[in-house]
Amino acid sequence: MTMNEPFIHLTKVRKVYRKKDAEFVALSDVTFDVAAGEFVSLVGPSGCGKTTLLKILAGLLPHDGGEVRLGSAAHSFDPSRDIGMVFQQPLLLKWRRVMENVLLPAEILGLPLRESRERARELLSMVGLAEVSDKYPYELSGGMQQRAAIARALIHDPKLILMDEPFGALDALTREKMNLELRNIWQTSGKTIVFVTHGISEAVFLGTRVVVLTSGPARMADDIPIALPDKRTLEIKTSREFGDYNRRVYRLLGME
Repeated sequence: MTMNEPFIHLTKVRKVYRKKDAEFVALSDVTFDVAAGEFVSLVGPSGCGKTTLLKILAGLLPHDGGEVRLGSAAHSFDPSRDIGMVFQQPLLLKWRRVMENVLLPAEILGLPLRESRERARELLSMVGLAEVSDKYPYELSGGMQQRAAIARALIHDPKLILMDEPFGALDALTREKMNLELRNIWQTSGKTIVFVTHGISEAVFLGTRVVVLTSGPARMADDIPIALPDKRTLEIKTSREFGDYNRRVYRLLGME
C-alpha cells in the first residue's frame, strides 16, 4: 500500500435484506476510508446497520451496491487470516482453558503450535491475564473473559480487528477500565480497529475518528477526527474538548 492509499475503502455501500416479497434497506449510502493503524469508532442508533457493516467488512455478508476494498491490489487481503473479531459476548469455549481458547484461531488456520503458544503467552501478558492462562472461563470475571477474547482475536496477527459492542454487557466501572485497556492494547499492537458502539462517550474516548451513521437505512451523518491526546486517561472526559465532541455527535443523532 502507498502512504496515501486507504487500508479500508468504502464508497456508497448498500445492503438490502430480502424476505419473500419484502425488502429492508439496512445500508443505503456509506462512504469512508480507514488508514492503516487507525482506531475508528462507528456509532449510530440501534438498528441503523452498524453490525451489518461490520459483517460486510468481515466478509460474512455480501454488499448489494457500492465498493468495499480492504488492502490493495498490490497487497492481498484474506479475511480468514487478516481479520480478528471480538463480539459483545466473549464466546469462549467453556471446556477449554484460557490458553487453549486464545490458541483456537491458530489451530483452525494450521499455524505452527510452538510459535503460536509463545505468542499466546505474550498476548495474555499484554492483556493482564498471564496468571490465569490455565483457568476455565467460568473462573474469570466478565472483563477478564473479554480480555481473553481480545487476545484470541490477535493470536494470528491479523491486519484488522473488528469489534462489535465488545463491552456492552459489562457494568459501567468495568467498561471504563476496559476502555483504558483497549486503548493501551491498540497503541501497543499498532492494529487497525473498527469499533461498533452505542456509547457516544465511549466512541469519542477510544477513537482517532468517530464515524456517525443515521437511523436505518444507514447513511453517513459525519466523519469526525478526534484531536485528543494519544495518551488518554479517564480525566480527559471532564475536559471541554471531550464535551464538545460528545455534543457534536448528540446533535448529529438528533439528541439535543
